[in-house]
Amino acid sequence: MKILQKTHFLSALLIAAGFFAPNSYAATPEQSLVVCTEASPEGFDIAQYTAATTADASAETVFDRLVNFAPGSTELIPGLAESWEISEDGLTYTLHLRRGVKFHHSKAFTPTRAFNAEDVLWSFQRQLDPQHPWHKLASRGFPYAESMGMAALIERIEAPDAQTVVFTLKHPEAPFLADLAMGFASIYSAEYAATLLASGNTELLNQQPIGTGPFVFERYSKDAQVRFNGNPDYWDGAPKLARLIFAITPDPNVRLQRLKADDCQVAVYPRPTDIPALREEPELKVLELDSLLIAYLGINTRHPPLDDLRVRQAINMAFDKAVYVRAQFGEGGASPAVAPYPPTLWGSDPSIADWPHDLQRAKQLLKDAGQDKGFNLTIWTRPGGGPTNPNPGIGAQLLQDDLGKLGIKATIRVYEWGELLKRAKNGEHDLIFMGWAGDNGDPDNFLTPNLSCTAARSGENLAGWCNAEFDALITQARGSSDQTQRAVLYRKALAIFHEQAPWIPLAHPKQFSVIRRDVQNFVLSPMGSNNFAKVQRHAVQE
Repeated sequence: MKILQKTHFLSALLIAAGFFAPNSYAATPEQSLVVCTEASPEGFDIAQYTAATTADASAETVFDRLVNFAPGSTELIPGLAESWEISEDGLTYTLHLRRGVKFHHSKAFTPTRAFNAEDVLWSFQRQLDPQHPWHKLASRGFPYAESMGMAALIERIEAPDAQTVVFTLKHPEAPFLADLAMGFASIYSAEYAATLLASGNTELLNQQPIGTGPFVFERYSKDAQVRFNGNPDYWDGAPKLARLIFAITPDPNVRLQRLKADDCQVAVYPRPTDIPALREEPELKVLELDSLLIAYLGINTRHPPLDDLRVRQAINMAFDKAVYVRAQFGEGGASPAVAPYPPTLWGSDPSIADWPHDLQRAKQLLKDAGQDKGFNLTIWTRPGGGPTNPNPGIGAQLLQDDLGKLGIKATIRVYEWGELLKRAKNGEHDLIFMGWAGDNGDPDNFLTPNLSCTAARSGENLAGWCNAEFDALITQARGSSDQTQRAVLYRKALAIFHEQAPWIPLAHPKQFSVIRRDVQNFVLSPMGSNNFAKVQRHAVQE
């Protein structure tokens, strides 16, 4: 056995560009990992964003949370909180913080103290308190905290001492502890924030993040690459990787070409139709997981005539979902969706039948709605491809053709990922191909952030749909600690969602990543995130 000594194009390019900077500790090729990702992060202040690419480049690298998910599962394990207690009434959560955790330092910031309760208070209060000096500085707001109604849930957060934090809720919230493991609950340095505020450089919180995570942010070259160094002081053990590089590569074909050339060692989200051939590549390994994913078409109910229930139902009936799923995901790459979350998650209702593909019934519904003469719509999608939309152009064209059979003239608009999200949250679209990965293993995480009235007001609910009865049911379910009772409430809510048709639920895709065979300990997460804290590269045999 010996280490392969190869110099690849990307490695040479990175060295020439100063990627392996002399002021960073040296990293051999075996201590470096290049990941070909599918899109740019929206920014690095994860509390302002919801995209998975942003979470990977911030929450999973730079930051930590009080509670973590065990690798590859939804099991909760200690993070920055070593332990916790929950009161019998479900209203008080007392968390005991880990001692001696160090924040990152940079050329512009050197911390003077270790992580403590002050940082937890700052990280949550700036999202919840409109009077907090940082609250209005978030140009994108705090979409997760807002769409989940965190300000209305949390009565107060206190720090009895430097190593203890107490959350007091206004009402019981079954998924609350799991919510603390989500990206928006990442813990920031209050000291760094105070330094930025005093110097008038508050924008650097989003551009030069400081956290306690396994990797230290080094540099972002827009739409090209994100560079990190391994954190030698990481509380959970220094990463084996001294250097982590996200090479932003929207085209899935290019991602695979670079992987085969060993210019990157991990390629996320290959097209499912490419998986059979990739399994035959001797230098590659395909990772596969049944994840908590939903691909859907959001129907903007704020735009006439999409505010008419009959029109939305007609669009559901017109789209040939079976053809779409085969074209997008191939055989076995996904299962057709009926509801907003996978049927493997508790609270699903197998009795709900999908809308039939029935053009005649669809035409009659449009006639009943006074829309049988046809109308114009826009279909929004993205370039490249990701796990919930691997072939965006094909999907949009299939929908365009099917709508044309109803006399609906649909124009396809393609926007870069960040621009797509920004415009969609402003409600500019008619129909939009979108996807969601569950963040905490609870059905509520699919419903409240995407379909609640609160999320409609914040813009995160891309359908703009607000149904009082649906909203009351999911609110009641969140407040119960009885899973059986919660499941009954969710089934009632799902029946309303189905009848009201604010989405076309498209598919529950499998999650795939492809890695070089020398990459070890990379574990897929059912939440769709990518964490490289425990990844290492081993020598390979010739």
